[in-house]
Amino acid sequence: MEFLEVLLPVLLYSLGIVLVIVLIVLGLKAIETLNRVNVLLDDMKEKMDTLNGFFHIMDMMTSKVSVITDTVVSAVTGTIQKMKRKKKKRKENLDYE
Repeated sequence: MEFLEVLLPVLLYSLGIVLVIVLIVLGLKAIETLNRVNVLLDDMKEKMDTLNGFFHIMDMMTSKVSVITDTVVSAVTGTIQKMKRKKKKRKENLDYE
C-alpha cells in the first residue's frame, strides 16, 4: 500500500509534466501557424487593394450603361405611345365622319 502511495503521485506528476510539455509544443505550433496565416491574409489584402481602382471603374461604367439604356428604352416607349395615340385619333376621326 505504501508502494502505491509513493508511485501514484510520481506517476501523476510525470504525466502532468508530459501534458504541459505537449500543450506548450501545440501552443507554439498554433502561434506559428497563425503567423503564417496572418502573413497570407496581409498579402491578399494588398492584392485586393490594388484591384479597388478596377472595381471602381467597372462600377462607373455599369452606371453609365444603365443610364444610357434607360434613356433609350424611355425614348422608344415614348415613340410607340405617340404612334398609338395618333392611330387612335385617326380611328376616332374616321369613325366620327
